[in-house]
Amino acid sequence: MSLSHTAAEYMLSDALLPDPGGSRAKGLRLELPSDRLLKFVTVGLPLFLVSLAFAREFSTGSQISCFSPTNFTGKQAAYVDTACWDSLLHHGFDAEGHAVTKSLWALKVFPYSLLVVAVLMYLPYLLWRYAAAPALHCDLLFIIDELDKSYNRSVRLVQHMRKVQQASAEPERFWEEYERARRERYFEFPLLERYLTCKQHAHSLVFIYILRNLLLLLFLAATCLYLVFLHLNIFFQDEFSCSIKTGLLQAELHIPPLIPCKLVFFSIFQIISLFVGGVYVLLIPVVIYNALQLCQWDKGLLSVYEMLPAFDLLSRKMLTCPVNDLNVILLFLRANISKLTSFGRLNAVGALREATANKEDIDTVIDFMTLLAGLETTKPR
Repeated sequence: MSLSHTAAEYMLSDALLPDPGGSRAKGLRLELPSDRLLKFVTVGLPLFLVSLAFAREFSTGSQISCFSPTNFTGKQAAYVDTACWDSLLHHGFDAEGHAVTKSLWALKVFPYSLLVVAVLMYLPYLLWRYAAAPALHCDLLFIIDELDKSYNRSVRLVQHMRKVQQASAEPERFWEEYERARRERYFEFPLLERYLTCKQHAHSLVFIYILRNLLLLLFLAATCLYLVFLHLNIFFQDEFSCSIKTGLLQAELHIPPLIPCKLVFFSIFQIISLFVGGVYVLLIPVVIYNALQLCQWDKGLLSVYEMLPAFDLLSRKMLTCPVNDLNVILLFLRANISKLTSFGRLNAVGALREATANKEDIDTVIDFMTLLAGLETTKPR
């Protein structure tokens, strides 16, 4: 028996988690993977495409080609291109023959509008980073630290109970004391459990998270509507009639009233707008899904920690409406599960729980952990 007792003591000592030090604070993820993907696509895509548009503009020179009269010199033709590019006014006639003008300036500012779109898409991220991330960082550090400490306390409690049980001359008296301690909740971890319960009644994080997704959804919809407007009004007209008979040239008789021009970059802008609009439309369901995650509890993580004594936030029906800060914290705990060392240990204990439930002797850490979790309904024989 001494060999088995010594082996059990070594198993319990080895089950304790080491002190993590200060490395946790640096590696915590304060964005969900889906939110990080949304930020990368919504901000990075327009910046990438506008850089291509600007690169083409600077590399190819003039973005417009006008058909000047044959008697124009080279300088006069260059002046026509410059004047028509500066004005970007289409002169035409309506169905009744009246002269009408249509501004095509939206094409000229289209690359800059993509820059504005990228800035707008970055605003929800800035809101989350400065309004919610500091408080979330503190919550995650405290909860992760307390969950691991609760696991260590449970192991040390098992060590102590094992020594008391082995040294007890009256086994029945030991189990009576144990059952009384469980009834009076001497094994509970009130600080952590009450902190999590308090977070159920707080709504600052969930409000900012929902506001972040609503802003992102609004900006995505506004961008798509803007691109639809461009396509319906401008992006079907790559040729226009330009008039340079203004100012000092207004009285010149050898200058024709209208000069046909063609936009060189028109097809590039069409492709860019279609690509951005298509990607943003596909991202709208992702944003909606992120917001709908708050409508149900992520009970998997807390249910694993119910292996610990008196950690029964779920079993006591304390989880009410899921739209609160605790649900947001649970989502981010899931994203930072690699920092939660005790989670893997307790998962292993849970996997072995059924295999050890019918054992008649309690002589391993698994048996004691299941005992502390209340899985043994009767006293061991």
